[in-house]
Amino acid sequence: VAAPDLLDPKSAAHNSKPRLSFSTKPVVLNVPEDECDTRTTVMRWKTVSAIFFLVVLYLIIGATVFRALEQAHESSQKTAILEEKVKFLVMHACVNSSELEDLVKQVVSAVRAGVNPSGNSSYQTSLWDLSSSFFFAGTVITTIGFGNISPHTEGGRIFCIIYALLGIPLFGFLLAGVGDQLGTIFGKGIAKVEKMIKWKVSQTKIRVISTLLFILFGCLIFVALPAVIFKHIEGWSTLESIYFVVITLTTIGFGDFVAGGSESPDYLNYYKPVVLFWILVGLAYFAAVLSMIGDWFRVISKKTKEEVGEFRAHAAEWTANVSAEFKETRRRLSVDIYDKFQRAASIKRKLSSELGINTAINQEMTPGKRTLSANLPVPGALARNGSLYLNGLSPDYADRREIAIIETLK
Repeated sequence: VAAPDLLDPKSAAHNSKPRLSFSTKPVVLNVPEDECDTRTTVMRWKTVSAIFFLVVLYLIIGATVFRALEQAHESSQKTAILEEKVKFLVMHACVNSSELEDLVKQVVSAVRAGVNPSGNSSYQTSLWDLSSSFFFAGTVITTIGFGNISPHTEGGRIFCIIYALLGIPLFGFLLAGVGDQLGTIFGKGIAKVEKMIKWKVSQTKIRVISTLLFILFGCLIFVALPAVIFKHIEGWSTLESIYFVVITLTTIGFGDFVAGGSESPDYLNYYKPVVLFWILVGLAYFAAVLSMIGDWFRVISKKTKEEVGEFRAHAAEWTANVSAEFKETRRRLSVDIYDKFQRAASIKRKLSSELGINTAINQEMTPGKRTLSANLPVPGALARNGSLYLNGLSPDYADRREIAIIETLK
């Protein structure tokens, strides 16, 4: 019987496989660097789709809430202005509705151009003096764009396009530099606080607490204090002041509230430049805070990826060890089967040789003895311990009568 190479005991003896075991160090799989970079820098389509649907859901929720809060107020304002128009036409019979609509359109156009139509315009300051123009240029490069004033000439619009394309990247570099400096200051302050605090808590908790304290301190300087100043100078309410500060520092800039936008003559000449400087430092502060939060998320994501990588490595090691154990078990079974085949083949050869001897003896037997010997199930019986046994049969066959007769005949 020919056996495969796997069943060869000589070759199997040299193909020993490791036993099933677990090591404390994970197996590091050889992954190309390009593939690793792709995994870390490129977001998967499933993640992008999930974020997209999350943003759409967030927009739907926001639209629903804003609609519920603002639509009723809009309807009341429409009703109120319609009633005022009717009252004005009743009180002034010499004015018809078309003339009143023309006046309203001119007023709306003036407001959109940044001109306040109320009061005597001779006492109003110019929206394009040096201080106001400097403030407008700052709103352009910071991408806030309040919208209370805007260029209306062709030359002004062309220059605004070129000025924005060149100034926004330049301001971006400045913002990054100031944000890095603020981040360095925050880092040094956090380190000092960590040295001062000697509580019996973990280093991570101390860092989180100190970071939150510095964020709160920055919010007091760049949000709370300016809100108090604007409330005092502009005459806004607390909510309106905080609303303006947040909308400005997040570069949303609706333009419904603008520092120095009212026609009060009490503003100092350096008021708007100081406001612009506050905007610059405040944007840098918010950029530093967002960068810090982004670093936290990256650290958390990195730790999560490392934990997942270790889990995958252990799983790969376990799979490899199980596969090796299975192959080793199969090899051993194959060797055992091969040994049994070899023993069966040797027994067969031995029985064949004995069968040849018994055939020669049967030729010398009389016909009566040959008839009795035919009762044997397998020729070539072997005698052991004074009794007659057959290969592969139970010893109970020794009590059969025909075997006893053959033994007597011999």
